Parts: sequence; C-alpha cells; structure tokens
Amino acid sequence: MEPIAHIHTDFTSKFGVPRQAGLVRELRATIVFAPEYRNPEALRGLDGFSHLWLIWEFSQCVGKPWSPTVRPPRLGGNARMGVFATRSPFRPNPIGLSCVELVGVEEHTPQGPVIYVAGADLMDGTPIYDIKPYVPYADCHPEAVGGFAQDAPEQKLKVEIPPHLLCLIPEGKREALVGVLAQDPRPPYKRDSQRVYGFGFGGLEVHFTVDNGVARVVDIHG
Repeated sequence: MEPIAHIHTDFTSKFGVPRQAGLVRELRATIVFAPEYRNPEALRGLDGFSHLWLIWEFSQCVGKPWSPTVRPPRLGGNARMGVFATRSPFRPNPIGLSCVELVGVEEHTPQGPVIYVAGADLMDGTPIYDIKPYVPYADCHPEAVGGFAQDAPEQKLKVEIPPHLLCLIPEGKREALVGVLAQDPRPPYKRDSQRVYGFGFGGLEVHFTVDNGVARVVDIHG
C-alpha cells in the first residue's frame, strides 16, 4: 500500500492530540492528495455524506516493536490490556482508523481537490491510505458495548488563558485550543501540578500547568 494523501492539522507532535476522533469538534484539518490521486472525479458524491472514515498510518511508529499488551491511558496507564483490545499505535501493523466530520470539499485548488474535516485526532503530515464514507445504517450501533471505554471521558478541565496570551492565538483556533486543553492532554501517569507542559499547536508553542482541575496557559510563543 502507498499513501493516497496527507492530512494537515495543528499538531506537530502527538502530545496534545485528542485520544479519540470527535472529542474536540472545533479542530479543523485539511486532506491533500498525492499528485497521482488529484482527480476530482474520485470525490464525486462525497459531499452527500456527513462523516468519513480515515484509514491512516501511525507514521512515528513504523519499524518500532509492538507488544501483545499495552497500558491504555483510559485506565490511568497502570493496567495492561491486549493490544487488540485497544487503539494503541504500537501494533503489528501501525494502522489507525478515525471517524471525522466532513466540513467541505473543494475540487479546484493549487493542490488539486482537498477535503476539509473536523474533529480529527491525527498529527500534521500523517499519511492517509484510504477514505471511506460513514454509512449510518451499517456503521452506527447504539447497542454496542465499549468494554473499559464504554462512555466518553467525563473529566474536563476548566481552561484559563490570560488576555495577553489569548490575543496571540488566531481567533479561528481559540475554541479548538480550549477544547484540547479541557481534555487534559497530559499522560495519565505523569501528572504533576508543579510541572509546565508544552505542545505545538497551529505554529505556536503552548505551555500550561494543571492544578485543582484548572489548566492555565502560562506562555505562548512562535
């Protein structure tokens, strides 16, 4: 297999990326096709669907060893589960699957046809192997049982960004950044109220602390 496209997001590293697609709907991303797949005909009818499946590569895990058991963040990073009962990137084949919201399709751009999506949980530059429409009658199972991840994460942090730092963030990205921080991007086994954490977002470096359920942005720079 070879990538048909790459996705462009606000995340330059995996730190900060939501742990599942759809958790931060305000996040926006653009899918740009490889030159040989820049044919608008391949997207005919796509705009009739509200959501898409993306099949992609954990590109930072290629060639790395896999383990039959992993420590899911959902369980605090302390309990081990079988790799096939998780969505860990350290798999025999480093393939990811995400359901994203289709925001729009633009057929004629300098980069050929592009797809705009919301809620993606992918790093910038992630290779995309395939795109398929989400079909509600077949893909939606309200009766499904989710094992140890039955419900969406309940704990959300309150986010505080001082006005002098908030003005450094493009207006169209502010809600997305707040959503990312509210999800608490810290590793579950490395949570220190005295530590300053940081990650790249939208071309900026965002630094924050977390204490008593509040994520406070302490510095932003380019």
